[in-house]
Amino acid sequence: MKIAVAGTGYVGLVAGVCFAEMDHDVTCVDVDEKKVEVMRQGISPIYEEGLEELMQKNNAKGTLHFTTDYKEAYKDADAIFIGVGTPEMPDGSANLSYIATVSRQIAETVEKDCLVVVKSTVPVGTNDKVEQFIKDFLVHDVKVEVASNPEFLAQGTAVYDTLHAARIIIGTESREAEALLKKIYEPFNLPIVSVKRRSAEMIKYACNDFLALKISYMNDIANLCELVGADITDVAKGMSYDERIGARFLNAGIGFGGSCFPKDTKALKHLAREYGYQLKTVEACVDVNSAQKVRLFEKAKERMISFSGLKAAVLGLTFKAGTDDLREAPSIDNLKLLLAAGADVYAYDPKGEERARQLFPEGKLEQGTMSYVSDPYKALEGANICFVFTEWGEIKAITPEQFKSRMHTPLVYDGRNLYDPKQMKEAGVEYYSIGR
Repeated sequence: MKIAVAGTGYVGLVAGVCFAEMDHDVTCVDVDEKKVEVMRQGISPIYEEGLEELMQKNNAKGTLHFTTDYKEAYKDADAIFIGVGTPEMPDGSANLSYIATVSRQIAETVEKDCLVVVKSTVPVGTNDKVEQFIKDFLVHDVKVEVASNPEFLAQGTAVYDTLHAARIIIGTESREAEALLKKIYEPFNLPIVSVKRRSAEMIKYACNDFLALKISYMNDIANLCELVGADITDVAKGMSYDERIGARFLNAGIGFGGSCFPKDTKALKHLAREYGYQLKTVEACVDVNSAQKVRLFEKAKERMISFSGLKAAVLGLTFKAGTDDLREAPSIDNLKLLLAAGADVYAYDPKGEERARQLFPEGKLEQGTMSYVSDPYKALEGANICFVFTEWGEIKAITPEQFKSRMHTPLVYDGRNLYDPKQMKEAGVEYYSIGR
């Protein structure tokens, strides 16, 4: 089947590549000519395990194409998937301007009946507006229907999540649209849950916000564990055996980041308020996460007289391991505070450095300085304090003895609970983690 994909971010690119892997004829559209040229060479603009290999494989196979010419891509496509960004607005609502731009391009371009499928995360009711918007601007006498097909990939495992999804959610308003989407996904051989469009839109938010709630709940319990002398890792282990709760998303830490949970919790909160309803659980989740991100810095501030002139090692910059994404990463909030307090920061991340440099260029920043190093041990050399923000394998591999021998003052604040407190203490490291 001939498929066009608008947008080559995490959603659009991964979807397009996986459709091509299933032998659909896929053309991915982006406005950035340089980015398109790089992708034509089989180079991924984002880091995702297995993505670049599949790009190269399907480029060579001839099932995957990249272009800036949306007119050529859309005009005779059987289905057009919209995977552009819906960034957060200052009030927490979703910015739908990119959706609108692509919708108008589709309306003015399509020359045959086609199905437009919105994969981007959008507020409930957006698909209705997209369909009407396209009809308002249609140039040719063709039939265009709109369907909802939210993605549920996790960054770092996006390719696997797409090819081995627990289920495919499709939201349609006609049997024809439902049948076409099922045909597109038939080669994946995955369970399909078919619902109405608005239900599909809500499923996406409901799932993401439930997981975000689970994380914030565990972080709240972890903070209480510290006060009462309990160990959150023991608590989580005991909870994990309860089938009603499950074992995933029970790890306490410094809060969630990334492109989904922070944005989606705020968007659902905003949507509820538009309808005159207060989602108290989701609002509490947002508040807990905001405070959790800087909890370790606040602990360190109580311990230190001043950060001015101190060497601060920062291990991990991305919001989690397996991705180069820094969106809403806890490291960003903490770096701003450290630099404003006059610290000389030496940061290490195996995949996120390039994106971090766009936010924090090397050199004098605020009252402190920013430097990047090629391995975590260089960051630790002579450091007065160390913060751990991402659970990369290279960071997990550091032993308590290496913290002790390399740091000027072995003082470690671990936001991912990577190390054993007893072993750190025995090695002579002053160690602080979450909920332990």
